[in-house]
Order: sequence, then structure tokens, then C-alpha cells
Amino acid sequence: MTPTTLPLSEPYGAVSCLRAGEGTPLVLIHGVGMQSAAWGPQIEAFAQTHEVIALDMPGHGGSAPLPAGADLPDYVAWLHEVLRVLDLGPVSLAGHSMGALIAGGYAVSRPEDAARVALLNGVYRRSAEARAAVEARAAEISAGSFDLETPLARWFGDRPADRQARAQVAEWLSGVNLDGYAAAYSAFARGDSTYADGFGGIRCPLLALTGDGDPNSTPAMAQAMADAAPRGKAVVIEGHRHMVNLTAPAEVNAALRDWLNTEGATS
Repeated sequence: MTPTTLPLSEPYGAVSCLRAGEGTPLVLIHGVGMQSAAWGPQIEAFAQTHEVIALDMPGHGGSAPLPAGADLPDYVAWLHEVLRVLDLGPVSLAGHSMGALIAGGYAVSRPEDAARVALLNGVYRRSAEARAAVEARAAEISAGSFDLETPLARWFGDRPADRQARAQVAEWLSGVNLDGYAAAYSAFARGDSTYADGFGGIRCPLLALTGDGDPNSTPAMAQAMADAAPRGKAVVIEGHRHMVNLTAPAEVNAALRDWLNTEGATS
């Protein structure tokens, strides 16, 4: 993997990413509090067949933050600028959690530039109760409260694979830029319905994948996303929670491989 920094136009600053492999492009976007290295098992697997580009989201890793008050469409516009600078043409785009919201928004707003889109542990039309809970967490984070253990308890079970991944994720979360974390979490809390009405216009293959034990990115949400998209497919990994790409990499990579082998977007 080669760390790379790309200069973007204003107001975006620089974006950092990990690049590996050669071939058709596969772009990966992580979730809130993480960094591009959170895609490690997928970078290793797919760099054998693709040019894999794992981005650091704004305000995370080495990427500059967005201006204060940024909302989900601002993150989608950021992604468009990144892909414009990379000049890759239509890409296969996979996002996890907040990254799934960004990827889904991009596929809705730029359908001609998305060859495929995979939404891992994404959120879609939260219930009123779930929305209130996530907005309360966003307010606490914005006020300066940083609780490491609560998200880890939601994201992981007690299997050996979970314990190993949990230690790595705890390290990433502990080192996160708090302003970037708070900004992204606020956009995440408000973004579950922003592009939901546009899923019917996504022309490319859409994979919606989650773990059956994920309490917030639920199997019902994955199925609803797949049902809303003309070429949607839902996959639920049993026995896993939110960080399923780390705790069940073989199953996730198999689903992603099938997705990548599906004929891309049609005009």
C-alpha cells in the first residue's frame, strides 16, 4: 500500500489515501472515527485484481476537514472533487457506515460516474426513536464528550475475531481528530434520509450488506436499500455486528467479489 496525498481545490484542502494494485478502480470510504487503514482486509484482497484507493474521510487520518457545519451533501461534493482529481472515470465505490451514506449519495447524484456501489453497514430511513438517539449522541460529541467504550460495545461481539479487531479500532478511535469526528458524526446523524428518495434512480448494481447483530445499521435497512434500487441486492452476515468488514473479512470479500463481477451501470 502506498500512502498518497492529493491537493484539492478550495474549500477542500488535501486528501490522503492508500493506493495499491492495478486494474479497474475500486474506491473505499470508511466510517466516522476510522481511517483508510480500516479497509485493510479488502485492500489486501482486491489489490490483486483492481487499483484500490482507500480514502481518508475529511477530518480523519491525513485529510483536511470540511468547513464548520458541513452536511452530507458537502461530503458527497468532496467525494466528487476527489474523483475528479483522480480522473478515473466511472468507479466501483464502496462505503462503510458514514462512508456508505457518502457513496449512496454519490450514486444518486452522479449516477453516470458510479459503475457499482456497495453500502456496508449503512443507515437508511431511521425510525423516530433511532434518529433521536443518534442525534443525542451527535450533540454530546459536538459538546466535547468522547466516549470510547459505548461505540465499541455496539460494534463488536465477544468472538476472538471481534476482540482482535476491537483493539485496533479502539486505537484508531483514540487518535481521531475530535473536531473532524464531531463534524462527520453530526452529518451522519442527519443524513439517513437525505438521498433515500433517489435510490430508484441508481442505475448501477447496488450491494447493501450488514451484520445480523448490528443494532443501528439493521438487516431491515439493508433490505430496504436493496429493494429501493433497481439493481439492488442485500447480504446479511450472520453472527456479526457493525465492523463486519474486519470481523468477517472472508464473507464480506466474497460478497464484494460477486458485486465486482456484476456487469456495471447501464446508460
